Amino acid sequence: MLSEQSAPVVKETLPVVGAAIEEITALFYQKLFEARPELLRDLFNRGNQANGEQRQALAGSIAAFAGMLLDHPDARPDAMLARIAHKHASLGVTSDQYKIVNEHLLTAVADVLGEAVTPEVAAAWDEVYWLMANALTAVEARLYEQHGTPEGGTWQAMRVVARHQETPDTLALTLRPADGTPARAFRPGQYVSVQAELPDGARQIRQYSLSSAPGAPEWRITVKRVRAAAGPAGEVSSWLHEEARVGEVLAVSAPFGDLTLPDGEGPLLLASAGIGGTPMLAMLHHLAAADSARRVVVVHADRSPADHAHRDELRRLVGTLRHGSLHLWYEEAEHRAATDGVGPAPAVVSAGLGELPLPDGVTAYLCGPLPFMRSLRGDLLRRGVAPRAVHYEVFGPDLWLAQQ
Repeated sequence: MLSEQSAPVVKETLPVVGAAIEEITALFYQKLFEARPELLRDLFNRGNQANGEQRQALAGSIAAFAGMLLDHPDARPDAMLARIAHKHASLGVTSDQYKIVNEHLLTAVADVLGEAVTPEVAAAWDEVYWLMANALTAVEARLYEQHGTPEGGTWQAMRVVARHQETPDTLALTLRPADGTPARAFRPGQYVSVQAELPDGARQIRQYSLSSAPGAPEWRITVKRVRAAAGPAGEVSSWLHEEARVGEVLAVSAPFGDLTLPDGEGPLLLASAGIGGTPMLAMLHHLAAADSARRVVVVHADRSPADHAHRDELRRLVGTLRHGSLHLWYEEAEHRAATDGVGPAPAVVSAGLGELPLPDGVTAYLCGPLPFMRSLRGDLLRRGVAPRAVHYEVFGPDLWLAQQ
């Protein structure tokens, strides 16, 4: 909760700060990396810095948090904080790093807004920052404790024991602890970070969903190679495709992520596009192993059957469910009418649910490109699904908040 003296100052200045927030965050990252270049080399995603997505995500989270403090002074945005905290813990972020960020962020605010940043304004926004930072630090401390690791110490050596080229651009890697012990359990829907030591000496980190059965002695991640198109090619995805051979040892984090499947009997919608289908596979493995009687509607969109990673596995898993149905939509016109043999013919239209029947009381899990998820969420809300029943996962910076 904001203090009585800070709340009116933040309310008055939020429009000004909000209008300049992307300029502020751009200057912040410039100052941060000038002072601490090792953070860009070994912690922050260089690709997302180059394309501006990390800047947009930070800007969106700060503005959203400040707005929530004003609109709901007695509540804490736990869902937003949990999503960020899980990502931070998977990267090994420590509480000391929040002090470094604070120093450069407030300096950037003062530089961009100039004389408008009076001592009162600076103090109020400093309070906003530390309310958010302290809340995140507390959640991250609990996550580290749950995994039995010191702050920032989530890394373990994992050996590649199998690799399979799912499609020309997606590679499945099976991992096992390098000491030969079984992989630890994870919750269906979680992800891990993988650290790659690149030729220039940088240790870049990326997150990948665990796409295997949660109780298996090995983990599996499925890596989509990011090709150079509008932006640079993916550094880590390219390195994994080229270098992660059987026997290679990788630094991998403990499992994190809050888009997880809770126990229960209620109906589910699992909707994904492209590589966003990977967390849904772990959920389906879990449901199939439990012989779940839940009604499960699975929707997946992709470019074509040849581009659909784990397509046969998805069909098999849905087919084992007592009340499962699978609906596929492919972007390429010649494949749109193809049926999969599981459930009714595909009813999904481009980035929407069309007339697909949904059970009452459904809980939805979405994962895929942001426009796809926004469209589906809009469809669900229009059809009466409660906002609290719609959950999502974003690969990379969380631009959902940045575009509210």
